[in-house]
Amino acid sequence: MKAYSSELIRRLESIVKPDYVIYDRAGMGVYELDASDESIAGVHTPDVVVLPETAEQIAAIVRVANDLSVPVIVRGAGTGLAGGTITTRGGILLVTARMNHILEVNETDRYAVVEPGVINLDLTAALLGRGYYYAPDPASQKTCTIGGNIANNSGGPHCLKYGVTGNHILGLEVVLADGEMAWFGGASSEMPGFDLTGVMVGGEGTLGIVTRAMVRISRRPEASGVLLAAFPSIDSASRAVSATIAAGIIPASMELMDHLTITAIEVSAQAGYPKDAAAVLLIELDGLIQTVAEHKQIVAEICDEYGATEVRVAQSKAEEDALWLGRKSAFGAMGRLAPNYHLTDTVVPRTKLPLALERVAEVAVEYNLKIANVFHAGDGNLHPLILFDRNEPGAMERVLEASEVLMQYCIDLGGAVSGEHGIGIEKQEALPLMFTDLDLEAMAKLKRSFDPENQLNPGKVFPTSFDPYQRLDSPEKVALHVD
Repeated sequence: MKAYSSELIRRLESIVKPDYVIYDRAGMGVYELDASDESIAGVHTPDVVVLPETAEQIAAIVRVANDLSVPVIVRGAGTGLAGGTITTRGGILLVTARMNHILEVNETDRYAVVEPGVINLDLTAALLGRGYYYAPDPASQKTCTIGGNIANNSGGPHCLKYGVTGNHILGLEVVLADGEMAWFGGASSEMPGFDLTGVMVGGEGTLGIVTRAMVRISRRPEASGVLLAAFPSIDSASRAVSATIAAGIIPASMELMDHLTITAIEVSAQAGYPKDAAAVLLIELDGLIQTVAEHKQIVAEICDEYGATEVRVAQSKAEEDALWLGRKSAFGAMGRLAPNYHLTDTVVPRTKLPLALERVAEVAVEYNLKIANVFHAGDGNLHPLILFDRNEPGAMERVLEASEVLMQYCIDLGGAVSGEHGIGIEKQEALPLMFTDLDLEAMAKLKRSFDPENQLNPGKVFPTSFDPYQRLDSPEKVALHVD
């Protein structure tokens, strides 16, 4: 153990009950990994795990960490896919699982105040009887936390119509790097000054620790409907997506799955997808009863126009749930196809989907890999799942090279390195594909202003070759960058 460990543990046990300070090897083993690719993120043991119950306890923990120069890394449910909560430099792993209370629901102003450990789906379940729901719905919503969603600005199937997490965060209570507490934003639709709420959303715990969130809640739509359209090619399915939106219809969600994904889902979940389809679109429409009925017909006609071999409208809630179960169990179903997969979360403009998917197929051939596609087609957020066996010599190297090729291609199409999973460890070396040193320095200035001693989640987001605490001082590097 490090020299500071005994004093650190003693001081932490004076803040929370000793039962909530974990430092034995077996207990900390639970927190060595998150849901990211172990081959990239690795296995890292915290120096100590602490489970606070209040914002005041978190503030006190941060002040102790400052006194002893110990890093602080925040973790929710551990469902992150980019290694953002891995303790690569040791330190205190601060787990928010006990901070799981819904503190207020205001139906008049349409907001709820929640603690960061509230499970995403639990919030919607609590609002169900009131006629409201919380719109952002990551595939892991049964287990992921609101705090984790805020850290990564998570999306989900319904972000096409309703936006990502950042579109639903009104205000945040935050413990800053010096242990002080601040409140950003609020219930008003417009707030003066800098948008510090927006800065915190997507900050991956590198700028502050969210201890309370004021989230926007939405009225449940009058009606909804789910369609499943099967296509003879992934290209025709992706073109139907753009055609639907070009027709003036914005579905609540449009999810695309290819044949490889369908095969895995039907073996594991028996969702009722046509096994002979090259691709399926899962389309959800919502709104007024008459509007949904009209849009179902128009969308079915568009799918037919683009070669759909079958268009099925779910006739019951049970059938809708079965179709959605297939989509939300897709990642887990990949275990039916290969021992391991590497998820490349990237984005392209919607109209570039056919080009991007064509390149995915070419890369699979070039690198002798199987790649399954399941993604948010409506907003161009791709999720190529590169299947492999990490025990095969050279497989991991081929996978990582293929992933970088795909990311570069998507960026060249006008896209981005990540759509919703965050940067963490997994994507940090990919940032230079998209940003210059000057771009990164602008981000580094923000990091330094909030966290001058680099105490909060150090070693994440920025490439390892770029030290955010080593300033760019030479004149040629601070000149304006114009592409």
